[in-house]
Amino acid sequence: MSAAEATLDEIIVIALAEAFRGDGEILCNPIGTVPMCAGRLARSTFEPDMVYTDGIAALSAETLPVGVPGAEAIPETYMPYRSLFDVVWSGRRHVVMGASQMDMYGNQNFAAIGDDYSKPKAQLLGMRGAPGNLINNKTSYWIPNHSARVFVPKVDVVSGPGYDRMRELGPVASRFHNIVRVVTKLAALDFETDDNRMRLRSVHPGVTVDEVVENTGFELVIPDDVPESRLPTDEELAVLRNEIDPNDARKAEFR
Repeated sequence: MSAAEATLDEIIVIALAEAFRGDGEILCNPIGTVPMCAGRLARSTFEPDMVYTDGIAALSAETLPVGVPGAEAIPETYMPYRSLFDVVWSGRRHVVMGASQMDMYGNQNFAAIGDDYSKPKAQLLGMRGAPGNLINNKTSYWIPNHSARVFVPKVDVVSGPGYDRMRELGPVASRFHNIVRVVTKLAALDFETDDNRMRLRSVHPGVTVDEVVENTGFELVIPDDVPESRLPTDEELAVLRNEIDPNDARKAEFR
């Protein structure tokens, strides 16, 4: 098994796993199959102090496979749903969410599409936990569809606030706000700029900078040198394929 054999889905898992680098003792809370693969890969390799749940009520001691019903978990401790809020309020959590729309400052929408929220063109998930996640926890995003319909100049509804809105609230409200990474099928992006506008961090193999620009509905910050998203190491590839996702559940979003 060689890293040179890595497929797009595996490179994307690595790009999202990198969002957890340096987190240390924190609750890894990725939502969705690809984010779960990424979080568990980070914990199994370069971030061993992270913890994650079995999806129900326990923090698991070992690497749990995704998409394997009945996989036995060895609990380090129990964490029923009510206990999760203690972690959320303490800020010791890194959540990965999705988005139907996002703007250049990271304002995120998965509530509704349309100018009139009382009569939307399409009703989506609602606000869910996005406002609380963004104000008090590290947050990253897995947004598969990278298009100008998703990455828009202005979101129709703000489910999760971005950097411009948080600045308006002042330092007391914004001191824990931290959007770490946005990963799509084309690229990895971040907000590591002076004004916290979205920056192109890397492009996935086979993708050009121009392709990312053409599929983004606002002006990205483009560094002089944009690298390719890194390939997994041989160890990471073996752990992902054999331990974390032996049934290739992650590939469902890439067919």
